[in-house]
Amino acid sequence: MSGVETSSEPTPSSEPTPSPEPTLVARVGAWAGKATELSRSRWFRLAFGLLLVALAAWAVLSRREQVSDAIGQLSPGWLVVAVLATIVNVTLAGMVWRTVLADLGSRLKLPVAARIFFVGQLGKYLPGSVWPVVMQTELGHDHQVPRRRTATATVVGMLLSLLSALLVVLIALPFAPDALPDGFAWAVLLVLPLIVVLHPAVMGRLVDRALRIVTKEGLPERTTAKGTLLATLWAIGSWVGAGVQVWALSVPLGADANVSTALLLIGGYALAWAVGFVVIIAPAGAGAREVALAAVLSTVLDSHGEVVVVVLLSRVLFTVTDLVAAGSGIVAGRRRTPAE
Repeated sequence: MSGVETSSEPTPSSEPTPSPEPTLVARVGAWAGKATELSRSRWFRLAFGLLLVALAAWAVLSRREQVSDAIGQLSPGWLVVAVLATIVNVTLAGMVWRTVLADLGSRLKLPVAARIFFVGQLGKYLPGSVWPVVMQTELGHDHQVPRRRTATATVVGMLLSLLSALLVVLIALPFAPDALPDGFAWAVLLVLPLIVVLHPAVMGRLVDRALRIVTKEGLPERTTAKGTLLATLWAIGSWVGAGVQVWALSVPLGADANVSTALLLIGGYALAWAVGFVVIIAPAGAGAREVALAAVLSTVLDSHGEVVVVVLLSRVLFTVTDLVAAGSGIVAGRRRTPAE
């Protein structure tokens, strides 16, 4: 028997251990970091802003002849009402965002909030719903608002707008059943899950977990029931403005100038926007929104041509107002005033 014992343990390999493949979470985090770094570039932001303005302007100019013919069919008085209602919609949408941001801890002065929100809103003219979030996040950082807080406010504001739009449809239905055309009933089924998600306790946990996945840092602030309710009321007011715009465009073409028709078109536009929001592949909901809105308008207008006129002018009025609001926001918030 030999005095030398042989070990049964395997000899450690001298070959290096291959590094594990990066996980999906790590890849998303790396991509987000690169995208954030690029978005901070002054030249990138300038070029991106010019692209968005060009796309929004093209949306109007490409249809200038149709728009000119359509405007010729309207009376000046009703056109003024439509313009004012559009301004109400866009302004109150800005108040939704400002209210949510204040609820999270950054109370901005109106001129500064206007610059961040309205300029950032031009991002919706690119396919997908992420661009307003990206733009408003970087613009908010210019005014000393933490990026995570601005991004959260923008996403929560979008979801509140969607919830309030569907609530407006449900409120209008007893008075105007045609506000929910055949084939679109699925949209209102989103109300209950949205109410659950937007509850401050649930929303806080979801946002915190999502941010930890992307940035490894959560969000200590939470929305409150009071702030959420106030933002929802602003959003409902914005849908009233949008519906009145469509109503004012429809009356000169033959729609009844009564309250029931106004309620129908308020609910109908809110539904159309919700459908356009869900179809995120289209820039600013283009296409999907028009199909849903045309379905509602066909119940109050006699010809397809009249429906097309209203749908076209509604889209153009919103686009022009977005451009004017963005320009006004740049002028009003030129000074980099920090949050209060």
